[in-house]
Amino acid sequence: MDQGIPRWLRLDDKSTVPPFEQIKQAVLAAANAGEAPVGTRLPPVRGLATHLGIAANTVARAYRELEQAGVVETRGRAGTVVAAGGDTARQRVADAADAYAVVVRSAGVPEAEAVAMLKAALRRA
Repeated sequence: MDQGIPRWLRLDDKSTVPPFEQIKQAVLAAANAGEAPVGTRLPPVRGLATHLGIAANTVARAYRELEQAGVVETRGRAGTVVAAGGDTARQRVADAADAYAVVVRSAGVPEAEAVAMLKAALRRA
């Protein structure tokens, strides 16, 4: 970590994925891989925004969506930390993804089309 920012929490400037989504994906991946175990404190919103060169609202949105998903929890002045409850939620999502993949394959739907359908469903949810 440099300046309190973990190595796994970086943005790809060339990516078409919005910065808030990249932050969400990085936190989720680190939590799943054990790089950010339960209780790991995430950088403060303003500090991360400054470090990444993006608006604080962008980081706040990522943290808010992660909190809504149960991946992190905000403890006021103590900051935002990886939550214990996220493990169960992530397992349910992984199980649902496996079931979806089986349906997609059995229906003969191309992968790109299945991903597009999933993205549309996520936007509607």
